[in-house]
This record gives sequence, structure tokens and C-alpha cells, in this order.
Amino acid sequence: MPSWDPAIYERYKTYRDRPALDLLLQVPGDLDPREIWDLGCGTGEHAAVLAARHPAAQVHGLDSSPDMLAAARRRGARVDWVLADVADFAPEVAPDLIFTNAALQWVPDHPALFPRLVGRLAEHGVLACQMPQTWPTSWHVALRELAAEPRWADRLGAISGVRPVAEPDAYYDWLAPLCGSVEIWSTTYLHVLEGEDPVVDWMMGTGLRPYLDALQDPATRAAFIDAYRDRMAELIPARADGVTLFPFPRLFIVARR
Repeated sequence: MPSWDPAIYERYKTYRDRPALDLLLQVPGDLDPREIWDLGCGTGEHAAVLAARHPAAQVHGLDSSPDMLAAARRRGARVDWVLADVADFAPEVAPDLIFTNAALQWVPDHPALFPRLVGRLAEHGVLACQMPQTWPTSWHVALRELAAEPRWADRLGAISGVRPVAEPDAYYDWLAPLCGSVEIWSTTYLHVLEGEDPVVDWMMGTGLRPYLDALQDPATRAAFIDAYRDRMAELIPARADGVTLFPFPRLFIVARR
């Protein structure tokens, strides 16, 4: 997993929150959870919302970034913060709700991962998941192409960034045999961004992280960012009114055991 900078990640907080809140609205209303896990909880805002919404529940927020969890702890929420990798998730008590927002796209082997997560649930428990569908988008393709250029390939060629998300019917095939209901849908959010290089600024908090981690020399890192800025200026230019329209596709899954 890449390193994370909470301040950079929170820069577009309003836009990043919207899918999580949309997902929360789709958790079945009759669910009365006693054990809740937020996997890849980041700075903890949604785990805190879950704790406030379900005061009788034990809420856990799991993340692999110490810096993100440090920011989460400062919220003072009634949440058990856990430093761990999602791939190693093995709770002692079966969860009634596993909530995960924009995290599982970093975890490999979805054909095994999703059935395993559902298998951890208590009877009638719910897995609520949202993942960006950004692997084929122009800004991620350009990032991979740039990293493969001769001047960068020796340091960045082996980087494993965001992984491709499977087609929706594949998730249905993996989950339906284990669940009483599976709901899957996708949404493309059209973000209206301001600033000189807003797409690059957005990626500084997510997709660029593993590449920047691999470039320790500040001058080399700056040169790579500048080269990526040039690509984005061509691919996703600002409009005449100064804003940049950034279409961002996301996949949602709500599966009930």
C-alpha cells in the first residue's frame, strides 16, 4: 500500500465524501448492527458517522496508514482504531456491517477477497462497498505510460498502483451464491474543480502516491510531477470559464448475507 498524506487527501473532501454518504444511504434500514468495521477508514470521518448513527454498536476503523489513523484518533469519536492491512482482515467477532469506501481497489485478488469478506459477516450481515473505476480512465492510463518511459522505468516500472476493478457481473457471480441479496450499480460524478492543475492535485492524494513514494530525490520527484502536469493539461484542460470538469466513475455494491 502507498503512503498517505491526510492533508493532501482531504483537499477535495467534499467530493470524496459524496460517494461514501451515498453508500451509507443504501445500507438496509432494518439493519441493527452491533459490530461494525470500516475497512480502509482513512481519516475516520465515516467510521465516526457510523458510531454516531449506531450508538449501541462497537465500531472499528481499520487502515494501514499510521498517519491516517493519527488524524482519525484526533476526532475523539467512539471508535476502535486498528492499524492493519485489509488483506489480513480477520475479526474475532463476526461483523453485522462491513463498510468500505474507496479502499478495496488497492487490494489484490478480488475473486477471493469478496467472498472472504462476506464469509466474515454475521448472519444477515451486510457488506457495503464503493470503489473507483479509474483504471481505464485517461489520467491513469497517462500515469502508467509516463512511468514506463525510459527516463522513469528503472524506478517506476514495477510500481503496482490502483488495480483494475472487475466488471459488475463478476462481483455478482462471486457474491450471489453466498448472499440473500446483491445490489450493484455505478455512478459517474462530474466534479467541477478549480485551480491551475486540479486533476494533478487530486491525484497527489491518491493515484500518484505509490509513484512519488518510489522517487526519493526531490528534484526527480518534481520533474515527474511536472511531466504529469503537462499530460493532464492536454488530456483534461480547463474550460474557458476557468473550471475543470473531472468525470469520476465509481462502482457500488451492497450485499447481504
